[in-house]
Formats: sequence, structure tokens, C-alpha cells
Amino acid sequence: MVTLPQAEEVDIALLLEGTYPYVSGGVSSWVHQIIHAFPEYQFGLVFIGGQPEEYDGMRYELPPQVVHLECHFVHANHGHPAIESIEGDRKLFQFIEDVHDGMRAPETCPEGMALTQKMMTMLTENPQRLQEQFLYSETAWTYLCDAYRTHCADPSFVDYFWTVRKMHEPIWMLGKIAASLIPAKIYHTVSTGYAGFLGALLQQRTGHPLILSEHGIYTKERRIDLFQMSSFADNRTSLEKRSEPLGYFQQLWIRFFEALGTFCYDAANPIISLYEVNRQRQIADGADDTRTLTIPNGIQIERFRTLRAHRPIHPPPILCLIGRVVPIKDVKTFIRAMRTVVNRLPSAEGWIAGPEDEDKEYVQDCRNLTESLGLSKHVKFLGFQRVDDILPKIGLLILSSISEALPLVVLEGFAAGVPAVTTDVGACRQLIEGEGITEDLAGSAGAVVNMANPTALAEAALNLLANEQRWYAAQQAGIERVETFYTQQHMIDHYQSIYTKAFDSWQALDSSFVKS
Repeated sequence: MVTLPQAEEVDIALLLEGTYPYVSGGVSSWVHQIIHAFPEYQFGLVFIGGQPEEYDGMRYELPPQVVHLECHFVHANHGHPAIESIEGDRKLFQFIEDVHDGMRAPETCPEGMALTQKMMTMLTENPQRLQEQFLYSETAWTYLCDAYRTHCADPSFVDYFWTVRKMHEPIWMLGKIAASLIPAKIYHTVSTGYAGFLGALLQQRTGHPLILSEHGIYTKERRIDLFQMSSFADNRTSLEKRSEPLGYFQQLWIRFFEALGTFCYDAANPIISLYEVNRQRQIADGADDTRTLTIPNGIQIERFRTLRAHRPIHPPPILCLIGRVVPIKDVKTFIRAMRTVVNRLPSAEGWIAGPEDEDKEYVQDCRNLTESLGLSKHVKFLGFQRVDDILPKIGLLILSSISEALPLVVLEGFAAGVPAVTTDVGACRQLIEGEGITEDLAGSAGAVVNMANPTALAEAALNLLANEQRWYAAQQAGIERVETFYTQQHMIDHYQSIYTKAFDSWQALDSSFVKS
């Protein structure tokens, strides 16, 4: 059994949901970058996952400045307080009702901020009492029954009861974590959601600065996940389902995650996005625009520049998707595109290089699709690979995702001299075409196509592979763009400034506390 590092205090507590160090990918790579860039700080990691069995050991070797790691699982069996008859606190549940009413219609509740701050204080001061009240008091039962009759648009009370209960269990758990977490001078969360809500609780409890770096928009990604899930109870008629694709319980979860996001936005300063479109989305979702800013991802150019010398003279007809084999990467569209590519270019290969342990059912679907399309000799599932080994061997980097932020792998491909064909998601058009960067005159570094369009993806790839002059122009555009606008040093300089300000704020708060 692996012994996790433990400390009594840290400089920076990183709040990490479903990512580093147990999941590989772009966000985890970014976290690893940040930690390595600041050896002068001691980091503590709070990892929040679903269930323990979903994670098969660490994917990264922890740097020495990581002195503390603790793991919590929101959907694990945490056990419950001993069953006992509890006298219901009617004032408490009236307060909870007022909080919920304020969140449903904040424009009609001027005291909403004070109510939520009081609620968050209660969560960190006595989460056990709140849990016991919810589980075992008759007042809680009456409250749930009234809420069901007033708000639920689905006829099943049983489904409503267990959904609400499942929503609340992580909240109690996060309250307990916030109450017991070792001291940290500043908190840094890399998403909203559960990690962001934990950050809000910690900021509320300690007054210490909370930094939010939001790579993708968490609520948008959860909406996509919920839309794709078929396990939700949905008791509507076929006609009702045609008029509204999302059932009541899916919408309830969306509102729940939106509320968690609001708590985090209210507590965090600064609120960082990777590109302007996402910053505007944060503002639309309730973030204070005066606290928002953009810091694009950056990479270590020197590491990838050396790979260019190992490339073959002519672009190889190898298309490679580097990423997790999960639905949000839409690997199936890439596989379907390869059927068209191989029809026109029989020597072509499609490589899928990424972990396959996150959604094994989807991985099997992708393998079955490959076989059914007669592509078993052309499409190769390589599993997790080092990008340094892959990039010199391929002709095009492919990204077929239905959601992205500012993907590091595209920057890495550019720096290694590999053009990209991507879907029109996140900052991909900005990366490929320089859109929104007024000083950028590099030209196109590949192609951008619509989502879920295998024909368009195939045609764009073939146009580049069939015309070496066009391919080399795209290669040079990618190199110029990444070396000008997306260096690691540029990114780290921004975060050095942010950490310095946060530590100054902590120091002022600490000095004020000592004087008082």
C-alpha cells in the first residue's frame, strides 16, 4: 500500500477533482507543470474523485515540493451517523428553504449572499449535525415532501428522494474536509464543481485567498456528461421527451452544479480562464468581470523543438489522436473519418494514443466500430504513450473532441512540427488560425472542422497530407504561433505574479490577526 505524504501545513493547497495525480491528461500535465515551476513553495494536494476503484494508482511521480496528499471520494460508502431519533430543528429547515429560494431567484432575494455565507459557515462548523438532521428527523422528511410537491416535475417521489440524498452526501463530506484540512496560506482550485465548492468553504472559514484556474467550463462539461447519460430515471412520455431532451433529474443535477459554480465564483479572486470566450462564459455564469483574466497554457518549447530533427523528410500518412479514450473526445468520429481516409490513401494509419481505463465500455465500442468498418489493420489502439515518442512519427495530430479548453497537446504538436486538424471547440480555432490574436500573422496551422462530422475531418486531413507545400506551410505557422504566444515562461510569469499577490494578501490578513 502506497504511503501518502503528510504534513502539518503547506504554502499552497491545490484542490483537484478527477485529475492529478491519478488521471493523466491535459489538466494533469498543467498541474504537474505548475508544481515543478515553483520549487520554493510547499504544496498540499486534495484529490477529489468518484469512487476509489475508479483510480488505479498514481500516473505521475510527485515532485519533492508536494509534501501532503489526501484523497476523498464523493460517491464512496462513507457510512452514516448512528441511527437515532432526532428532534427536528424547524428553524434550520426554514433557513435551508430560504437559502434554496434565494438560489432559485436571486433577483428577489437581496439577502441571498448573507444566507449562503451563513450556510457555508454552518457546513464547516458542524457538518455532522446537518447530516443527522437531514437523515433522521421528521422535520427533514416533511421538508422533502413539501419540496417534492412544490418543485418536482417527475411523478416518482422515490427517485426524487434518492437523488436529493445523493446530492447532499458530498456536501457534508466537503464540509468535514474543510473543517479538518491542514493549514494552507492560499488555496488554488483548478475547477469549480466539488473542488471549487471546497475552495469556497475554505475561503469562507479561513479568509485566505482562493485562486480559480478554470480550464474548461465545468458546468458546460457536466451538462454534456449528463446529456449523454442514459441511467437517469425519466418517467415522461415519448412526446414529452421529444419536446425536451433532458429529464427533470438531469436538469436538477445541472442546477446543482451551477450552484456550486456560483459559490466558487463568489469566493475566488482571481478567476482565470485560458482564453477570452471562456472568460465571457464565466461572466455570463455569474463571475465578477473585475476578477476575471485570461492566462493561456504554455509549454516548454525547448523540449519539443529537438523532436523536429527526428522527423522523416516527407510527412508520414499517420493521423494520431492523443488523448483519453472517452466519449467527450469523440474517438468514434475519428475512426469513421479513417474509413474515408483509407479509401483515398490506402497507406494511411490512424493511431489512438491515450489511456483506456476510464470508460471501458466506450473503449470496447470504439474497438468494435474499428472492426465493423474493416479498419483493424489501419487503426491502432496504442494505450498511453509519451508524446515525445509519438510526435516525430506522425503526419497530423487529430482532435475530434466535442468539448475542449486550450489543449496542451495541440501546442506540443506545433512545437514538434506537427500540424493539427481539430473540431471547432474551445480555443482550437484560435490555435489553428490565430483568431482573436491581433499580432498573429502566422497563417493556418492546419484545419478546423465542425463537431461529429467524420467526412469533413477526413477531407481536411487528406488536403494537408496530399499537398506537401500546404503541409509545410501549416507546420511553420504552428511553430511560429506556439513560440510567440504559448511559452511556458509566459504562463509561469503570470502565475508568479498571482501567487505573489495572494501571499501578500495572506500576510496582511495574518498580520491583522496577530495584532488583534
